[in-house]
Amino acid sequence: MIASLNTITARTVLVLFVAMGLLHVASLSTYRSAVETELASNNLVQMADRLVGIRRAVMRVEQPEREKVAHALAGGPIDVHWSLTEHAVTRGQVAEPLPSLLEELRRREPDLAGGGLVAGASSPLAADPHVTVISMGLPDRSWVNVSILDIRAGHTSSHGTIYSTTVMTVGLALAAIVLVRWLTGPLRAFAGAANQFAAGAQVVTVPERGPEELRQLAAAFNDMQVKIKKLLDDRTQTLAAISHDLRSPLTRLKLSIEDLLPAQREEMTAAIEEMEVMIEGTLAFLKSDRLDEPVRAVDLVSIVETVALDFMDQGRPVSLKVPDALVVNGRKVALKRAVTNVIDNALKYGGSAEVSVRQDEGKAFVSVRDHGPGIPAAERETVFAPFHRLEGSRNKETGGVGLGLTVSRSVMRAHGGEVTVGEADGGGLLVEMEIPLAGPP
Repeated sequence: MIASLNTITARTVLVLFVAMGLLHVASLSTYRSAVETELASNNLVQMADRLVGIRRAVMRVEQPEREKVAHALAGGPIDVHWSLTEHAVTRGQVAEPLPSLLEELRRREPDLAGGGLVAGASSPLAADPHVTVISMGLPDRSWVNVSILDIRAGHTSSHGTIYSTTVMTVGLALAAIVLVRWLTGPLRAFAGAANQFAAGAQVVTVPERGPEELRQLAAAFNDMQVKIKKLLDDRTQTLAAISHDLRSPLTRLKLSIEDLLPAQREEMTAAIEEMEVMIEGTLAFLKSDRLDEPVRAVDLVSIVETVALDFMDQGRPVSLKVPDALVVNGRKVALKRAVTNVIDNALKYGGSAEVSVRQDEGKAFVSVRDHGPGIPAAERETVFAPFHRLEGSRNKETGGVGLGLTVSRSVMRAHGGEVTVGEADGGGLLVEMEIPLAGPP
């Protein structure tokens, strides 16, 4: 779930949903408050008009007919009676909208002021909070008594409002998804082009279209690819020249020492061989991330088996435990060099190598364990530095120039993987190489 939020689209949609949700609640609350206020005002005016109409209608007929007329004017939540005394009993404190209604009645019928208008309950002992009684005095000292069932303004239904605002929110969210995906499309194109360039060192031109900022970014990205490609090509040619120019003098030296005395010849031969090892190691390190070898689907298990069997054929103590097959996208020669270096280190410094291959969470792991003295925890990262050599059992007498693990890590990182060293269970060193498995075609 957390990983799925690490995209611009997901985070933008989340922010929009939260923001629109809060705005939805705030606007709905404001809208409902305004609607209910408006309805209460309208209901108040309508109720005042009706009560004034009832009073005037009853007042225009003779007393014997007034109760009959009052009864005829009743209806809905209003019950009307005429009597010689008021029916309303004043309550202590009354809530809105009753005071506003009484004020509206006094404004419309000025003669109700000064005691001609009583509002409250029908009885001080049996007050129904849902029934309000208003007694309006007539000029002949009789009363029109109106009982009103819950004069508070009714609440409006919010279903329609919620539905409409929800539809609006969903619509805006969908529009935001389309907009964000349209804006991030070029970024995905950049990522794809960068991955392809890293895999094959071939320039992958990104179309220079879209907003001005993206066009500038695409132009800079394409220009960067061209410059990097030129640097890689120049380095490839330089390596080829160095390889040839260094080997030629060494070959002449080997031929020229044939006439020396045996003791001198042996000493110079050892020095020349050491120089050759250093040159080969240096060139191997410089070539470890060369991209001229094409990337293709290869069986990592087959590569590890080939390397391990080569050592076994030499009588070296190597054990092997592998699954049937694990396919990765990589450069076969480079991967073979990386595995060879790690197994060779285990044999040189640990006396034996236990090699195993497994997969876990979309990655392949090649583990190589030896039974040597291991490496102190504080120095485990430094062994990957070029030309770095440890003291003790890992000394110059074992051969090499301190580039084996450096080359292996460089190769694995070029494939999107990693190489780590740690302590094996029971002692010894454990070197683990990881590389992503090939995805579905």
